[in-house]
Amino acid sequence: MPYKVIGGKPTQISYSPDEVFSKIKHDQIKFIDLQFSSLTGRFHHTTISADTFTSDQMLDGLPKLDGSSIVGFTSINDSDLILLPDPNSYALIPWMTDNKTARLLCDVYWGMGRGRLERDPRGIAQKAEKYLKTQGFDYSSWGPEVEFFVFDKVHWDVLTPYKGQSYSIESAEAPWSQEGTGYPMGLQEGYYPSTPSDTLTPFRNECVAVLNEHFGILCDNHHHEVATAGQCEIDIRYDSLTNAADATQTYKFVVRNIAKKFGKVATMMPKPISMDSGSGMHTNVSLWNKNKNLFWDENDKDELSQIGRYFCGGIINHAKALTAIANPTTNSFHRLVPGYEAPAYIAWSGSNRSAIVRVPQHFKGEKYSFLKRLEFRAPDPSANPYLVFSSVLAAGLDGLKKKTEPGDQIHEDIFKMTKSERKKKNIDTLPSSLGDALDELESDRKFLNSIFTNDVLDKIIELERRDQREIAIRPHPHEFYLYFDV
Repeated sequence: MPYKVIGGKPTQISYSPDEVFSKIKHDQIKFIDLQFSSLTGRFHHTTISADTFTSDQMLDGLPKLDGSSIVGFTSINDSDLILLPDPNSYALIPWMTDNKTARLLCDVYWGMGRGRLERDPRGIAQKAEKYLKTQGFDYSSWGPEVEFFVFDKVHWDVLTPYKGQSYSIESAEAPWSQEGTGYPMGLQEGYYPSTPSDTLTPFRNECVAVLNEHFGILCDNHHHEVATAGQCEIDIRYDSLTNAADATQTYKFVVRNIAKKFGKVATMMPKPISMDSGSGMHTNVSLWNKNKNLFWDENDKDELSQIGRYFCGGIINHAKALTAIANPTTNSFHRLVPGYEAPAYIAWSGSNRSAIVRVPQHFKGEKYSFLKRLEFRAPDPSANPYLVFSSVLAAGLDGLKKKTEPGDQIHEDIFKMTKSERKKKNIDTLPSSLGDALDELESDRKFLNSIFTNDVLDKIIELERRDQREIAIRPHPHEFYLYFDV
């Protein structure tokens, strides 16, 4: 649901179908953008005339989707799907000014009353929230930290792979720029620089304004990130699971379109720049009953409850399998290497950012109990947030059910440890490739079956294996440098 700031306080708002039609009339809307997400996390839409949009369509859905044309949805011989708009997601798209357009996020259903499409990722997230209630919790709170790059231009040539492949990145901020700002950022030197080195402050300001004012997605902070050449982060206010995933997908949609307005291009690709930090989607989570954060315990030294520890234990125990969902591209694994701030080792800690799970240590005491959470640092923004949050919840709840301890905290910089030192402390490693991650998911998937059907998991594995093969059969340009004279 969107938010409005009322009396200085963020207040969640909801719309009835009748209120949506009133807003369409009041806002003089000409078109309605029906938006939904594929299994792989791509954002899709179809546009209808506001003049033909009826209350029956809001209630029963619209027969406007060929599921066989959406990757991961249906086969061609069984492809008639329904888009059911969610009235709470109504928002005006501000850059569509010539013909005013509003958006509605949609749930995806089979035709002929056959129920929800099992591969609709938003449906999986809603199923996760229902499952959480059966386990005795009211709701879970999620705060994704989505990083991304904004470039001036990007070129690539992949159309003739047998002849050769190449790419190039242009950014005024980059040290390789020929027409830069005069204040270039070195590799891994992009964290919190002031203007004029940070050229993207106006861009991020507008992204935040659009998210806050038009989509009801509250953002409380934005900044340049560690990498050179336009790496950014905009922080979204925490929310319930499906709402947070909706906000993440909308965030990506807004960022890309505002970048286009500025004459630039934004990408959620985890590792576009060699030898520099990649983009993550650190995922913060806590469990709640009414107004009580069940991860907070004033009697614990770190103020982390036993519920929080078991939840952490579940993530640690299933971290390798989770990687296939949280890091679903071959490019993801160029980020998950030691020395570039992304986690590569399976461990947990407080302020130690080399651990895969962190328990932030900024404040203490009941006044800040609402902030007690686990930060799962492995996910990246190429992942589908509906699937990431749902799978992390499944892992954490499995840890609770089995009372899985996460092991000892690791306070040392794991990146600087030797292999023998890591072995002594029982620190395991994440999969080093997408293929390895998929092998882990195939062998460790039962913990997901409370939320994910085997059909969904099989399709995820099939699609990612396809991408893995696409890369495996092609030589890398750097291999010519390494091996041409062998």
